[in-house]
Amino acid sequence: MMPNMDPRAMKSMLAKMGIKTEEIGAQRVVIECSDRDIVIESPQVTAISAQGSVSYQVAGAVHEEHKTVSVDITDDDIDTVMRQTGSDREKARAALQDSGGDIAAAILALKG
Repeated sequence: MMPNMDPRAMKSMLAKMGIKTEEIGAQRVVIECSDRDIVIESPQVTAISAQGSVSYQVAGAVHEEHKTVSVDITDDDIDTVMRQTGSDREKARAALQDSGGDIAAAILALKG
């Protein structure tokens, strides 16, 4: 936290202010988002308790894992996009996949 300060002295100073810290022996931390996971390997995790709440400080090697979103696209959806845009089946399906199955957004993307 502070450069050139003895960790024991730091912990003692924080304890006097009512702040408690605890090292957590985690092997991996995963933050799950809607479109990706943020993964921290070999993390250094510190729990910080102050004023009735707990915060976690995490440091380590970070990488992201993107999720593949499965979209249920029906033949009716594809036909609708094809009729509205004059596109072929493959372009209509791709536009629907890119828009997350949103027909209006797929039509606008193909027209725009």
